Amino acid sequence: MVLPDMIDKNGLTRHLAVGAGKDGNIFLVDRDNMGKWNSSNNNNAYQVIAGALNNGEWAVPAYFNGTVYYGGVNEPLEAFTLTLARLVAMPSSSSAESYNYPGSSPSISANGTSNAIVWAVQNTGSLGVLRAYDATNLGTELYNSSTTPGDSFSDNKFITPTIANGKVYVGTPSSVAVFGLK
Repeated sequence: MVLPDMIDKNGLTRHLAVGAGKDGNIFLVDRDNMGKWNSSNNNNAYQVIAGALNNGEWAVPAYFNGTVYYGGVNEPLEAFTLTLARLVAMPSSSSAESYNYPGSSPSISANGTSNAIVWAVQNTGSLGVLRAYDATNLGTELYNSSTTPGDSFSDNKFITPTIANGKVYVGTPSSVAVFGLK
């Protein structure tokens, strides 16, 4: 995921991207100097957080206001703060729930730079669960579709909630589930 320009501790503007994979490492790379792949010594990344996502990452992150959100396999949704163009190795917050395979691809809704909500779909094997969290503290769950009668939907993998016009859209195997205020 391409990140906005950031200023490092030396006052230099950094053009960064972040990614993670099945190895569980988070890689922050300099888009201007990616360093090329080297199978015997691949230490060209701008920053590596080894083992940050213990069971690997099969989904994509989200970004909001200096924080990267990851939903790793069989792990909670986690928030990693960026400070001076570097990721803080320990998550600043995490959800109470873990997300089964393939993890979760979170999305963000906000009013400018405030009132941000992180949306994530949890796969249970039969029914999907749409969850919403306070973006500043993932320990605060704001919504859970499994606790609201009539808000269930068929499970689907590798989906990212889409937010538009005050509604959240979730792809299912045969339709689109739409969530909004009644």
